[in-house]
Amino acid sequence: MPTITLPTEAGTLEPYATGTPREFPKATPPFPRVALAAAHVVADPLAEQDPWLDAKVDWDRTIAYRKYLWSLGLGVAEAMDTAQRGMGLDWTAAQELIRRSLDAMKDVPGAVMASGAGTDHLAPGPGVTVDDVIRAYEEQCEAVERMGGRIILMASRALAKAAKSPADYERVYSRILSGVAQPVIIHWLGEMFDPALEGYWGNHDHMAAMETALSVIHANAAKVDGVKISLLDDKKEIVMRRRLPKGVRMYTGDDFNYAELIAGNEHGYSDALLGIFDPIAPAVGGALASLSRNDLSTFHDILAPTVPLSRHVFKAPTRFYKTGVVFMAWLNGHQDHFVMVGGQQSTRSIRHFAELFRLADKAGLLRDPEMAAARMRQLLAVHGVA
Repeated sequence: MPTITLPTEAGTLEPYATGTPREFPKATPPFPRVALAAAHVVADPLAEQDPWLDAKVDWDRTIAYRKYLWSLGLGVAEAMDTAQRGMGLDWTAAQELIRRSLDAMKDVPGAVMASGAGTDHLAPGPGVTVDDVIRAYEEQCEAVERMGGRIILMASRALAKAAKSPADYERVYSRILSGVAQPVIIHWLGEMFDPALEGYWGNHDHMAAMETALSVIHANAAKVDGVKISLLDDKKEIVMRRRLPKGVRMYTGDDFNYAELIAGNEHGYSDALLGIFDPIAPAVGGALASLSRNDLSTFHDILAPTVPLSRHVFKAPTRFYKTGVVFMAWLNGHQDHFVMVGGQQSTRSIRHFAELFRLADKAGLLRDPEMAAARMRQLLAVHGVA
């Protein structure tokens, strides 16, 4: 296994010897948990563009990555924030992404996918009303269902700006849920992921906001498949999980505590819709295969070393986590470059990448250490680290 010289947190350089990639148990659905990976998009590095303004996508590599996730037994959560939705990828490009993924899914027996519908084509502003938000949500929901897709009802920046009270959230969500053809997954994305969503559900206190969200879900339970809560707080998730109507799933969005939340206990468990599942997909498949055999020991043995990796990828500012996801895809050969939509490869430091490399290796997730080390050396050279 190769040895590579990496920066340390102290600002020095030291050699790091890579380990052997881990062989994970074969994953064959159905699993005892629903597991959706929020998948990233692969940028087109050769397109003529202004990276901060344009979103040029390598469609072939992007769809190939979804097929890879499906091959490991995972479902795909499409056009979410991991794909830089509303953070470089606009609604026009998102529609193209959803359409192409739905087409690709037809060729994959048993493949599962749900797609984000929100209001990101409506710019928040003082002149935007709650009725404008409703129309924007309806437009996107109708577009996803017209393509034959299932809906993940994304949080709305425009609603966070326009709403004057929790009643406005109840009005909007009740209206949208009444019109959908199939039950949706409601996504409560916390402000650590998107600062524009501070005070969502009409309250800056998460527990008070939870009351509004639960009121909406209980009033419209037949139209809610589940709720994805992304607050990076396992205690809040468990409180909400225990208060959901029967048959409504809790999809953990907690990239810090997912292993324990998915394992659960005698009081319940969480299913999962996670951005970290994109880079750690082989481990997730193997862990869920172990859970299918009631082998909790192997489940935790596989996922335990991925948790420090995930906590590092999602460290504050959490909204930059997508950079670590794409970095891992590059290290593992799923794309030939480390270029991102919006130029977001620049949002993390070389020390951050060096530690990410170490943690990925310790989790057994560098599938070809020689290639990964060679690519890491390229990145170090670009940063002037010989």
